[in-house]
Amino acid sequence: MLRGAGLRVTRPRSAVLDALRAEPHSDSSAVFGAVRTQLPAVSRQAVYDCLNALADAGLVRRIQPAGSTARYELRVGDNHHHLVCRSCGVVVDVDCAAGEAPCLDAIDPHGFQVDEAEVIYWGQCPDCATTVRTNP
Repeated sequence: MLRGAGLRVTRPRSAVLDALRAEPHSDSSAVFGAVRTQLPAVSRQAVYDCLNALADAGLVRRIQPAGSTARYELRVGDNHHHLVCRSCGVVVDVDCAAGEAPCLDAIDPHGFQVDEAEVIYWGQCPDCATTVRTNP
């Protein structure tokens, strides 16, 4: 995967990919924690650099729901969207809203050639919704 994107294969990059495979939608702190279990001497900056290099190479997608830290995932290139729980912050993938990419058509694209639409659905996950119903 790394070589195919023109990147050198390094232990930190491989560990970052492993962390995102295990926990999609992780923020940089969670990725750092997971990488540290494999590579105790790795620095936080090295993990940030890996995330940026992987995102720049198109191997990782960076998303940042409003009011949230940036999160990273390996699912790239398919224009999927996300559900975000307002209570606990869990993020899950949801396939394209309708039709083909970009899923939504801008009423007035102002001359842009739109090739992607980003949609974030907000609500409560099943666990938090159950908690709210049982503990008002």
